Amino acid sequence: MPKRSDLEHKALQLIMNVGSDGVLQSKLWRKLDASSREGSRIAIKLENKGLILRERELSRGRWTYRLYAKRKPASINSIIDCPCLMCPNDSRCGPWSTISPNECEKLTEWLLNFS
Repeated sequence: MPKRSDLEHKALQLIMNVGSDGVLQSKLWRKLDASSREGSRIAIKLENKGLILRERELSRGRWTYRLYAKRKPASINSIIDCPCLMCPNDSRCGPWSTISPNECEKLTEWLLNFS
C-alpha cells in the first residue's frame, strides 16, 4: 500500500491536471484507488495546507466536494510572446549592465499589456 504522502502528492497532481473545472472528490479517490474515507482525509489535508480549494456540490443527489488546485501547472504559453526570448541583446542584458531589463521599453510594454 502506498504511503499517505505519496497519495497526497498523486492527488495534488491529478487535481492540478484537470484544470479550472476541478474534480469531484468522489472521482479523485476512485482514481487513487483509495477508500472514500482516505480520499476525504487526503483532500482535507491538502486544503489545510493551502494547496487546494474544496467547494461543496450536489452531484447525482449526493453531497460531495469539487476540488480545485490553487496553483496551476506552468505553461509555456504564459511567456511565448515575451520580447526577451528573441532579443538580440540577450547576452549583454543584465540588471547592472548598460542594457537592462529595468530600462527595456519592449519588455515594459509587454508587461503592461500582458493579461
